[in-house]
Amino acid sequence: MAFEISKNMPILQKALYYRQIRADMISSNIANADTPFYTPRDIRFEEALQAESNKLFDEYKEKKLKLALTSPLDLEPKNIDDEFRPIVFFRDGHLKRNDGNSVDIDVETTEMAKNTLAYNATVAAIKKQIQIFNAVLEYSKNI
Repeated sequence: MAFEISKNMPILQKALYYRQIRADMISSNIANADTPFYTPRDIRFEEALQAESNKLFDEYKEKKLKLALTSPLDLEPKNIDDEFRPIVFFRDGHLKRNDGNSVDIDVETTEMAKNTLAYNATVAAIKKQIQIFNAVLEYSKNI
């Protein structure tokens, strides 16, 4: 039988996964700093995590018009809001060099540092959730 440690654990796990993807993208940008015509990429997933959090904790009820099915042979529509959907985009706005490359090492290293801090904070939050769960199990033995 499977159980959840806490209600927000799936969100923390997805955040950790997307932080790792973002670190890989930033590393790729740094590695391609000398590649001609390379445009740096990034990933934005905070909106998807916030929507999932709102859905889990019932803070936000989205009003939707239900699709009417006119026949028993009609297929149910796929709910695209059930999935995390990060947005991958090209990070523009930086000056392109003569070779067409727009990777700015200073920006990339700053973004990598911010992402590493957020990754470590997410790991710490997961560890704290597990410690709380273990403490509850340990103290419930004494009852």
